[in-house]
Amino acid sequence: MSNKYLKLAELPTQYAKRMNFLSNRIFGEVSRPTGIKSMKVVKLFSEKPLQKQKYFVNWYPRHWETGYMMMKLRKYGLFRDEHQDFKEEMIRLRTLRGKPPHVKELKPGKTPKNRI
Repeated sequence: MSNKYLKLAELPTQYAKRMNFLSNRIFGEVSRPTGIKSMKVVKLFSEKPLQKQKYFVNWYPRHWETGYMMMKLRKYGLFRDEHQDFKEEMIRLRTLRGKPPHVKELKPGKTPKNRI
């Protein structure tokens, strides 16, 4: 039965043209004959937007997760962060010299944040 329909759709009759037009509209295809430039636009609009494609959204690694993981590993002693060690050593030496870390004056109603 579908073979008869395909043959009927290929005929140059008005009925066949209308049926092809309707089937193209129903199934989201281009309903009228279009040029190459217009087909480029149709192709662009038929694709998923870039912000919904995982390839573009997950392009860069998750730096905050990696940093948090490295902080945890450093706390367990499994990772050596030399820069953080240096900063802590500078604070320790500064306090030994009698110069404690600078503490910002807080506005009324604010709570202090931990430096380290």
